Amino acid sequence: MMRHIDLCSGIGGFALGFEWAGLSRPAMFCDIEPWSRKILAKHWPDVPIEEDVKVLANEPEKISAGGRDTILTAGYPCQPFSQAGKRLGAEDDRHIWPHIREIVAQKRPAWCVFENVYGHVSMGLDQVLLDLETDLFAARCFIVPACGVDAPHRRDRVWIVARNVADTNDPRNRTQQHDTDAERQAASKRRQEQSQPQSSRYSENVANTDSQRGCGWNASREDAGYARKSPRGQGDYPGRVETWKPEPPVGRVANGVPRRVDRLKGLGNAIVPKIAMQIGIAIRQCEASATGQ
Repeated sequence: MMRHIDLCSGIGGFALGFEWAGLSRPAMFCDIEPWSRKILAKHWPDVPIEEDVKVLANEPEKISAGGRDTILTAGYPCQPFSQAGKRLGAEDDRHIWPHIREIVAQKRPAWCVFENVYGHVSMGLDQVLLDLETDLFAARCFIVPACGVDAPHRRDRVWIVARNVADTNDPRNRTQQHDTDAERQAASKRRQEQSQPQSSRYSENVANTDSQRGCGWNASREDAGYARKSPRGQGDYPGRVETWKPEPPVGRVANGVPRRVDRLKGLGNAIVPKIAMQIGIAIRQCEASATGQ
């Protein structure tokens, strides 16, 4: 079992999904919301919980995990990129990707998995992929909706899976890597410029359920990362998901429900654990193949 650094943990969707997959156990949580930290403490009472990613970026020694036996995740704030917001990107004070990148560079996990809203495709995603490549991670992104694992709602989300392809014992720091990897950066920037018009077209067609949408390239829906295996490994989900059931009611105006607002906010910010489980299974199989086990 790998050690799991879970940043922007929410109510623990990544940790739950990876435990279902038999991939990892949480070594540390971090979330700025007090109610989310209470939920995490209830379900994982022995796991330390930090409050601020920015503090961890400046004090990485607080994170005990790291290296080749570690996986790092983050569902970092979506407000800078969301179609429902002002889309201020890097100008939004909730934009914390640079701090997450700093933690990744300091701890050098074997794998990273990130999640964000679909609007990230046309704003900010290219920079994230460029940063990961610069820091010697091989990364790929997928659009996986909740209905891809048979949940009764759409909920398109961007999932980024990155693998550490560098020698974690390499004494070079990240600044030196930036200096020596100029050619790699230039190639990545060219790819970013070429993919931008495509990403813009995708963002204009969010409501079209038949559109062929990927992450900055011409990916088919079958290539867009739809989870295919059932939670118990029995049966397959279809590669194309064209219809789905109506969303179940969540009692938004119900009276007498304790912490109703906190619960709705927590669910709204949560990831779908079954998707994390499928990603976890794939990573576990990849690790087993690499080690010959």
